[in-house]
Amino acid sequence: MTTSSRQLLIALDALDAAFAPLSAAPIAVGGCTHCYTDAELETLAGAAHRVPDDLVGSVAIEVPDHWDDFAALYRRTTPRIVRLLTGGRLHNSGGLVASRLLAAGYRDWTPPERQALEQVWDAWWRSTLHEPPGTDRATDVLETIAVCTGSLSPWLAVWAGTRSGAADRHLDDALDGWLAVQGLADLRLGFYGELLAGPELVTWLLSLEEGRIGAAQLFEVERIAYS
Repeated sequence: MTTSSRQLLIALDALDAAFAPLSAAPIAVGGCTHCYTDAELETLAGAAHRVPDDLVGSVAIEVPDHWDDFAALYRRTTPRIVRLLTGGRLHNSGGLVASRLLAAGYRDWTPPERQALEQVWDAWWRSTLHEPPGTDRATDVLETIAVCTGSLSPWLAVWAGTRSGAADRHLDDALDGWLAVQGLADLRLGFYGELLAGPELVTWLLSLEEGRIGAAQLFEVERIAYS
């Protein structure tokens, strides 16, 4: 296990601790009885650590209006959701989870809760950049943490400062996706496009050290920047 992977596990444990009083206390949970049984709603009302992973995964992506009190349910379930997400068990759902966290009022939570979650984002990002591309694509992780925190800058700074083969392969893959599919100049992140990312990404890409980006990709970035 790499140092960055260990730091992620430590951060996840700290997240559990920060939310422990909230996650352990029972609450009233009402929701769509067409989609959830009475037994499932009762389970969600109990201690969060006892909720099965598949039900946690459902809460992670469910639309808010399926719950009587979406914000309260999502907040207390957040450590479980984040463990599944960072463990690669909620594939391609990072942007949606970030959007749900915003809908749940994450930025108004207590400082210990917010800080613990942001420490997980930092550790997850660094761990991703030190691992070869695989389950966690850097673009998916970046979308989650940037939308959640409302800023690209600190995460791009970490990427620029991570000079490893894995980080460079992630960058190459990201550029392939941004240039070929998403339209880099107008790229927005988040399930609902909450964060305009394109202009800042273009500026950042042009600021990277010479040789960090392949010639063909750099040509396309420059064409976008100066067209």
